[in-house]
Amino acid sequence: MKSIIRDISLAPAGYDKINWVKAHMPILNTIEARFKDQQPFAGKKVAICLHLEAKTAYMALVIQAGGAEVAVAGSNPLSTQDDVVAALVQEGVTAFATHDCSPEEYHDYIRRLAEFEPDLYIDDGGDFTQLLHDAYAGKLDHMIGGCEETTTGIVRLQAMARESALKVPMVAVNNAQMKHFFDNRYGTGESVWNAIMRATNLVVAGTTCVVIGYGWCGKGVAMRAKGLGARVIVTEVDPIKAIEAMMDGFRVMPLVEAAPLGDVFITVTGNRHVIDRDAFEQMKDQAICCNAGHFDVEINKEALADMAQDCRRVKPNIDAYSLADGRKIYLLAEGRLVNLAAGDGHPAEIMDLTFGLQVLSLNSLVENRPAPGLYPVSPAIDREVAEIKLQALGVEIDRLTEDQAAYLNSWSLND
Repeated sequence: MKSIIRDISLAPAGYDKINWVKAHMPILNTIEARFKDQQPFAGKKVAICLHLEAKTAYMALVIQAGGAEVAVAGSNPLSTQDDVVAALVQEGVTAFATHDCSPEEYHDYIRRLAEFEPDLYIDDGGDFTQLLHDAYAGKLDHMIGGCEETTTGIVRLQAMARESALKVPMVAVNNAQMKHFFDNRYGTGESVWNAIMRATNLVVAGTTCVVIGYGWCGKGVAMRAKGLGARVIVTEVDPIKAIEAMMDGFRVMPLVEAAPLGDVFITVTGNRHVIDRDAFEQMKDQAICCNAGHFDVEINKEALADMAQDCRRVKPNIDAYSLADGRKIYLLAEGRLVNLAAGDGHPAEIMDLTFGLQVLSLNSLVENRPAPGLYPVSPAIDREVAEIKLQALGVEIDRLTEDQAAYLNSWSLND
């Protein structure tokens, strides 16, 4: 299949980015060396529908080193980096991806990825999985399985599994401890604020930040805001998470009450229209809104546009909506995933953990060939990734003695 990319001449800049992250991803380095020797994906086709930046690119090359024929498409129109994609194509990876593609192009790219007829795949958000089941269901029998990267995608997979509509084995990578404890919390927390500060070039200290949703990603965003000197308000619909936010030292209140207080609003829920007209009506002049959830539906952009008399781009990744009463509300990155649309995504060391889980889970699918359904990451893989990371850091930990292990085992047997 022929790749669709922006410009192959951009490849040298893409190589620079990939080589930089490769130097900071020791888990994938270790797995790459193993895969070159073992060739676990020999004769297999692997499709990757993720945010196409340098860290994803290195993972694709690790899978290719394991013997796979690899094809990629972007899971978000604004997160694709054209120079990185060009470098991948130069390395023999098939790609269907251009930065800032239209919705029609986006859907065409993932359709082409489906026509690659992969044996294995990695998805981010569930669009590719949904397309496979809707339009290519007759070709799913040969598929070995796939992995899902993010919370939103797993919610969709869980719904499909409940309805007995999931026709391939899928590994819920996001639910692994080495994923959501670190990627969702520390990765999202750091990369979201990196993107906000890069886009706005405004100080965070002394501002009031409203974090909408206190799951693992919301915890990370709130924690980093506090560390940067902001006052933090959390809004929630879950009473348990609301109490957790309070005990972590944050104010908790309904969004409509937080709306006139906030300087920066960050959605981290996975739900639809969590910032809506009632909140826009209460926000102060020059309030900044952005989204850290997978899809661009958390901020009701249509309502904001309807309220505005004018909208214009005042800076890259910043649109100013001018309201009838003279207020301006700023929307970052068109309401898309801000850390990837206005930044480079999670740090390399964090994605090393997640992508280590991804490639080892793909390998596990090849070895075990499970029936269709939704599966957790193997605890052995979770621990292996942690062990490789500690070894790379030069950190040693205690080990249970035989007596201690037997003692703990006796308790579990008695339970």
